[in-house]
Amino acid sequence: MAGRILDTSEDSMAQAVACLADGGLVGLPTETVYGLAADATSGRAVARIYEAKGRPSFNPLIAHVSSMDMAQRLARFEPLALALAERFWPGPLTLVLPLADGSPVHPLVTAGLPTLALRMPRGPMAEIVDRLGRPLAAPSANRSGKVSPTSAAHVARSLGNRVDLILDAGPAKVGLESTILKPEGGTLYLLRPGGLTVEAVSEAIGLPVVSGQGTSIEAPGQMQSHYAPEGSVRLNATHVEPGEHLIAFGSARMAGAAEAASVFDLSPTGDLAEAAGNLFAALTALDRADITRIAVAPIPERGLGIAINDRLRRAAAPR
Repeated sequence: MAGRILDTSEDSMAQAVACLADGGLVGLPTETVYGLAADATSGRAVARIYEAKGRPSFNPLIAHVSSMDMAQRLARFEPLALALAERFWPGPLTLVLPLADGSPVHPLVTAGLPTLALRMPRGPMAEIVDRLGRPLAAPSANRSGKVSPTSAAHVARSLGNRVDLILDAGPAKVGLESTILKPEGGTLYLLRPGGLTVEAVSEAIGLPVVSGQGTSIEAPGQMQSHYAPEGSVRLNATHVEPGEHLIAFGSARMAGAAEAASVFDLSPTGDLAEAAGNLFAALTALDRADITRIAVAPIPERGLGIAINDRLRRAAAPR
């Protein structure tokens, strides 16, 4: 049956590999969010990702690898890119790099760009890539523009029978998508903040990370409107208006909070890592037709708060 949820037992992993080898779509857990995976070397399989998500074809995908040997067959690594991969892979970091000569990744993955977004994940996806022997294209496993999934149930709710099967490894540990960096000419450009903080990158590599998002889309997650629930989202709220649902943060009291239609506290103690892990679960819980207005408490613009605020701004953007 399409869209069935399996555990991560040996038999389930073997079924996932067979499905992918046959051109299927599989919802796979990673440490960041759940991904909608397909064979990155198959145009037919990758086209199914775009169709299932309703994703515009100009929005590139991330290719996931299980080893540096595989990664270097797909893209060209200059010294700075190698240093980043050695320090942060496997983990929540995606690198946008020039395509290697003869790269087997299908052009649909890159959306026709001369670069490839590349990541080495942790967990079941990495093992499945290794067994398959080919990279997997895997954006977040949700309808395009909607809230990213942090559980197998979220995937099933968003995609239904558009996905062939889903592996359930419990809630995603990081809860935000990967940070996307483009190392170029000795400079580190940030294309999308995510589960790896820019402070951690700068400290490890000894270089500043500068904003690299221009008017063109170079990587996933750069659409202005994204992660959007059904209702409107009001950011940096200092009070709750009648009928609003509240996404709270920390212990600070807010005027009108007692009258909120519901309250989802990302972290009662003000912990940004806990808030990051709970953000998409909160937006998913409030993604209902009967919820028309959502107020969000201020989130500090530092560390993981940079990525949290990036997702919230896109959730609140005009649609």
